[in-house]
Amino acid sequence: MANGLTAIRLLLVAPFTFFMAKADTHSAIYALIVWVVALTTDFLDGPVARRRGTVTAFSGTFDHTSDFLFVTGGIFGGAYRRAFPWILPILIVLAFSQYAIDSYWIHRRGRLRGSKLGRYNGMLYFAPTCIEPLIRLGARFLQPLLTALVWLLVLSTIISMAERLALTRGEHLPSGLPEE
Repeated sequence: MANGLTAIRLLLVAPFTFFMAKADTHSAIYALIVWVVALTTDFLDGPVARRRGTVTAFSGTFDHTSDFLFVTGGIFGGAYRRAFPWILPILIVLAFSQYAIDSYWIHRRGRLRGSKLGRYNGMLYFAPTCIEPLIRLGARFLQPLLTALVWLLVLSTIISMAERLALTRGEHLPSGLPEE
């Protein structure tokens, strides 16, 4: 059931990317509807998996990968229209790749090895893909917030990647950084 919810989010990647790449108001409405459905599945899949006792390394990786593809697709779609700078989706791809390589190949954990900053970035990557369609629908007062948030995410993604690179020398993350 939980993996089914995650699969729904994965199936929404292509339509969301398409609606984020289009500048018209109808596409903005559809992008928001898809975004709400995707976020709902993201909020529900974890509790469902815990309640049913189906939490596995695979389900965690499937969830994170679906989130990554969803937000990155939306941000690439927006970058296509110049709503976001190209550096953000490129950095997200690099950060997720580093996350997976560090977890599975360098540390051979068998599951993703998270960090606190990476977790916050992962959650905040959803925000620009919600704010931007709202701006297309007339909430232009949100543009300064979107601009600040996007550049904050660029900076925090670079910091997160540098932190992970520094931590690859050690076997474990420092005690203050919980697993994702």
